[in-house]
Amino acid sequence: MNYDWSWTVFVDLSSNGVDTYLYTLLMGVGWTLALSLSAGVISLFFGSIVAVLRTAPSVWLHFIGTVYVEIFRNIPLLVQMFLWYFVLPEVLPKDWGDALKQMGQPWGQFIPAVLCLSFYGTARLAETLRAGIQSLPRGQGQAGTAMGLTPLQVYRYVIMPQAYRIVIPPLTSEFMGIVKYSSVALTIGLLELTGQARAMQEFSFHIFEAFSAATAGYLAINGCVVMAMHYLERHFALPGRIGWKARMKLSGSAS
Repeated sequence: MNYDWSWTVFVDLSSNGVDTYLYTLLMGVGWTLALSLSAGVISLFFGSIVAVLRTAPSVWLHFIGTVYVEIFRNIPLLVQMFLWYFVLPEVLPKDWGDALKQMGQPWGQFIPAVLCLSFYGTARLAETLRAGIQSLPRGQGQAGTAMGLTPLQVYRYVIMPQAYRIVIPPLTSEFMGIVKYSSVALTIGLLELTGQARAMQEFSFHIFEAFSAATAGYLAINGCVVMAMHYLERHFALPGRIGWKARMKLSGSAS
C-alpha cells in the first residue's frame, strides 16, 4: 500500500479554518481529561456508598446495592451513552429536558457523557471496593463496634480507610478504563481526543498520523495515572498485607 506519510499535517489548518490540527488534538486531550477526572471522582464517591450498601448487614440495603450494580454493569456502555443523551431529556420534566437539549456544544454532550461514565464507573468501582471490604478480617468491624462506634462510624474510620489502601492496584485499572471509556462520547458528538482524531482523518485523509497522535495521547494520560497510583500504593501500603515488604523496599531504593 502506498501511503503518503506527512507529519507536517499537524500544523495545517483544521476543518474550522482557525486552529491547527495539533491544537484541536490538544483541545481533545483537555476534554478527555475533564471527562475522565469528573467521572472518576464521582464514581469513586458513589462507588464507595454502593460498596457499603453491598456489604451492609441490612438485607434491603444489600438488595438496593446489588440491583444498582447488576443494572449498570450489565448494560453495554454504548447503549447507556445513547440512553443518557437521547432518552433522558424525554423522561425529565419538560423544562429540564428542554434546557438539556438546548445546551450548546460541548456542554450538551459533556454532561450526559459524565453522567453515563459516572453511573457505569460507580457500579464497577463498587465491586472493587466490596472485594476490598470483604478481604478484611471480620474482627475489624467487631472491634470497632466493641469500642462503641456506630455502624456508619465503623465503615468511616475502620473499614473504608483500609479497604481503599488494599484495592489501589485494581482501582488503577478502573481509572485507566474510565480514560479509555471516555472515547465512547464521540458517538454523541463530544470532540474529545478520539473525536478530534476522527475529525482530523476525515478532513485531511491522514488516518495513520491522526490516530498515532491519539494513541500517544492516551498512553501519556494513562501513564500519568499509573505513576500517580503507583506512588499512592507505595505511600499507603498496608502493613502486614501481601507484597507490603516488597513495596517498602522499592520505596526505600527509590528515595
